Amino acid sequence: MHDFQQAKQIVREYMRALEKASVAQQAEVLSAHTSAEYSWRGVYPFREQSGAQQAAEVFWQPLKHSLTRMQRREDIFIAGENVYGGETWVMSMGNFMGLFDHDFLGVPATRRIVNIRYAEFNCVQDGKISQTGVFIDLIGLMVQAGVNPLPASTGTYFNYPGPRTHDGVTEQLQPAQEGKKTLALIEEMVGDLTALNESGAMDCPPEILAKTWSDDMLWYGPAGIGASYTIERYQEQHQLPFRSQLADKKFVGHVCRFAEGNYACFFGWPNLSNSPVGGWLGLPGGSMDATMQVVDIYRREDDKLVENWVMIDLPWWLKQQGLDVFQRNRELRGVTSK
Repeated sequence: MHDFQQAKQIVREYMRALEKASVAQQAEVLSAHTSAEYSWRGVYPFREQSGAQQAAEVFWQPLKHSLTRMQRREDIFIAGENVYGGETWVMSMGNFMGLFDHDFLGVPATRRIVNIRYAEFNCVQDGKISQTGVFIDLIGLMVQAGVNPLPASTGTYFNYPGPRTHDGVTEQLQPAQEGKKTLALIEEMVGDLTALNESGAMDCPPEILAKTWSDDMLWYGPAGIGASYTIERYQEQHQLPFRSQLADKKFVGHVCRFAEGNYACFFGWPNLSNSPVGGWLGLPGGSMDATMQVVDIYRREDDKLVENWVMIDLPWWLKQQGLDVFQRNRELRGVTSK
């Protein structure tokens, strides 16, 4: 029997302690809340780290140093049983807000407020956090700092809101049946898209989306793609460019997928592979397949999906094709150190 409330409390205590701790105390806090075999995953250039000390030194300490007085501004907080491994996962999504006082990955500090979109997944086993996946929108940070590495996006990037219903932080246990309904809808939607990929189709008839999505759907994509509203505009501003300008799309799988109440989420390592034929993100095509790490977080209303917050590790996807957006930014600024 899973105790999701206990798992939430364990993650809550970890997040509170991490926010209160100084830069130098990050490793100590992580060590106190994680298991001996702790593994950590993050967007490029952080990738995979083993143990609390490495995760703190590589990610949390530099981030907290750059964003002084950093706060976690949470919009969604859910827990559930992973449909794959059966373990308990807890997901928190929102913004890391702080004063951008010191350069981060070569991105120039602004000394102004910045909001970095994040989604953090924590696996809780035997009273400790055993795995973490942290996704942050680094291109969104670059946009706020005035060094956007990509052409104009097809959608609109802005500081996205949380759920329209303001009920995403689920501190109380949600009815199990509601989570099952949400998960079943996600499974149907993923199945429809997988069938399209396997058929080789480069488009998507709107009626396929309408099976699982509300016509007034809101899709909040990463910086570089942006957000879209309604099925028609979502297809115009993201889905059809994605489908027609990326070939050989193959679903690889997810690390975890779970639901609680009207919310569901998943992430993969990677989720899928594809190869650009030209045009996507306003960039030319190439000849190699590249993998994508993607986060999807959904809100269901009745029998349709109505909101979807998405993160794609675009810097990693580009790095595999020979473009390191952070290194290029350093070179353009004449910065030699990391």
